Amino acid sequence: MKNFKAVIFDMDGVLVDTEHYYMKQREAFFGGQGISISHLKNADFIGRNLKEMWPEILLDDYEEDKAMALQKAYEIKKHATPLPYEELLFPDVKPLLAYLKANHIKMAIASSSSMQDIETCIEKHDLAQYFSALYSGRNFAASKPNPAIYKAAIKGFDLLPEEALIIEDSQNGIAAGKDAGATVYAIADERFGMNQVRADKRMPNLTAVLAQLKSE
Repeated sequence: MKNFKAVIFDMDGVLVDTEHYYMKQREAFFGGQGISISHLKNADFIGRNLKEMWPEILLDDYEEDKAMALQKAYEIKKHATPLPYEELLFPDVKPLLAYLKANHIKMAIASSSSMQDIETCIEKHDLAQYFSALYSGRNFAASKPNPAIYKAAIKGFDLLPEEALIIEDSQNGIAAGKDAGATVYAIADERFGMNQVRADKRMPNLTAVLAQLKSE
């Protein structure tokens, strides 16, 4: 399996199929607030923290106090309608995780989602046995595409960047992984128009990732 000693996973769109739920949540929230996001693409939101996007969303109407109030309202609405994580795990997640564990490869999650969401996902699918570290972008000064979260995950394993494989889907996440110095495999996007050209490899799913790792 090459020289990889750790695999670091993004969560949304890689382990769980949440992106279309987030898209519907955003559309409902912004529609209710009378805010148009027609100037943005769905791909612009994926892999990023909403609290950093308000200048892009509000454009000339941006004011810090207004953005803070909208962020709070969005968080309240989001927590009032939690995602059905138990329905969203991709079916090929556990075979890959089991293979990595059997081969003594360390694993972590590095996601722009809140730590509460990450832990909920882990608990719903009994994944705690596989991951020795969890990282939320909310705990960093800047979220993806800033590479800080992936640099921290690699450092947490006491590894060199070239010893880590990152599995991502979004343009922002891929950029973060590459700028952290790691190899990045992208799960191919056919729905949201994400730019994945910087990924080292583009895979249709985690089954293909497993086959690739077994062949190396």
